[in-house]
Amino acid sequence: MELGIGIGWRPEIADEVEALTGVDWVEAVAENLCADHLPDSLVRLRERGVRVVPHGVALGLGGADRPDPVRLASLAARAELLGAPLVTEHIAFVRAGGPLTASPRLEAGHLLPVPRTWDALDVLCENVRIAQDSLPVPLALENIAALITWPGEELTEGQFLAELVERTGVRLLIDVANLHTNHVNLGQDPAKALDELPVEAIAYVHVAGGVERNGVWHDTHAHPVTAPVLQVLAELRSRVDPPGVLLERDDAFPPAAELAAELDAIRATLRRAAPPADPRPTTPRDAARDGDDAGVGVGVGVGVSESDGDDAGNGVGDGGRAPAAPVPAGTRDRTAVAQTALLSALVAGTPAPEGFDHRRLRVQSRALAAKRADVVAKVAPELPEILGDGYRAAFLAYAGGRPMSGGYRRDALDFAEHVLIAGGPADPVARRRLTYWWQDRSGARPPRRTTRLVRAARAALVGK
Repeated sequence: MELGIGIGWRPEIADEVEALTGVDWVEAVAENLCADHLPDSLVRLRERGVRVVPHGVALGLGGADRPDPVRLASLAARAELLGAPLVTEHIAFVRAGGPLTASPRLEAGHLLPVPRTWDALDVLCENVRIAQDSLPVPLALENIAALITWPGEELTEGQFLAELVERTGVRLLIDVANLHTNHVNLGQDPAKALDELPVEAIAYVHVAGGVERNGVWHDTHAHPVTAPVLQVLAELRSRVDPPGVLLERDDAFPPAAELAAELDAIRATLRRAAPPADPRPTTPRDAARDGDDAGVGVGVGVGVSESDGDDAGNGVGDGGRAPAAPVPAGTRDRTAVAQTALLSALVAGTPAPEGFDHRRLRVQSRALAAKRADVVAKVAPELPEILGDGYRAAFLAYAGGRPMSGGYRRDALDFAEHVLIAGGPADPVARRRLTYWWQDRSGARPPRRTTRLVRAARAALVGK
């Protein structure tokens, strides 16, 4: 199925996305959508014929545990609500610990790399099969950016992805910005990865911006797309005509004109890098202008065409999927122990596992804590308002000794409680405001309307 040129839909730029011309489809973070209704902006886009693809970030298919049935059902519900042609997730783990290691559950709050080993591949393939069987549409998986690499890896990134596709028939979401990130941070050659991976399995491509600090590339999605990232996109286009290419932006959103300019740069890169013998237009919109039928689709993008009917409903069709093989005994346990040791070192300050670069682990640990601070400030904006300039330092000090064990809203409550127990904030007015905020949200059930009004009035009086 041909997708064309798209952009990541985010609530902060919903109006700008609707106003952009030449956008064929959008991608929305699945966990940020309600399961029973869509934001008005997405409804309007769908009414205009713009496809919407849900992009998951919380399954952790590379983790030692089998996928959570509740999370899978939630992702499936969003795919059905959107009428999506496919769903996407990441080749990563996001949590560790729990029953397999008889240790507390730890949440990374971020996508962490799986080791490119046969053990990790066995676990990932079984988890992918479980996900495929639970989803109503095909699944595509994204390569991630990394600051660290595992010792003792047995496969390159391209080999790992090729083997994953061969075993499961899953499609690929190739992020060229992540290939560039891994080139800068880990010395991995993007061209070699593209040579080794099965480009015919690509469902679509991500393009995003980042920034280099002290020799480390940070895949921020909050900066403009750079020329080296567009060069990786050109390398990919020289090998295959991707069914879709999407611009990602998650923070520090620029004006609509800058987003449009980045989309134009992507289109220009695809045109320039297309092999001379390939007469096909870059997008379905170009095809319509040229009066041919290229917009119908090429049959490889997500493994099904619109005529595949019921075969598309099982999430994989035939997809080249090999017969299932059980994960060898002990493989999940070994994976669980290794991932828990790494995540504990990153978020709980335990000793670094043998073979890891300690400096890189410190960089990754600081990045995880900084991301927690940023996301908590978004989900609970009252906290930086109440704590003022002291918010970030207080949160980073808290995060250094308190791993995240639930979602970000739980993390916000735990942080506020931590500050209060420690006797902060020093300002009595701020302390009362923080106390009321925590009380309003920490009960077994939300306070009734009368209680909220009384507390709001009391807080207003305190603030005077």
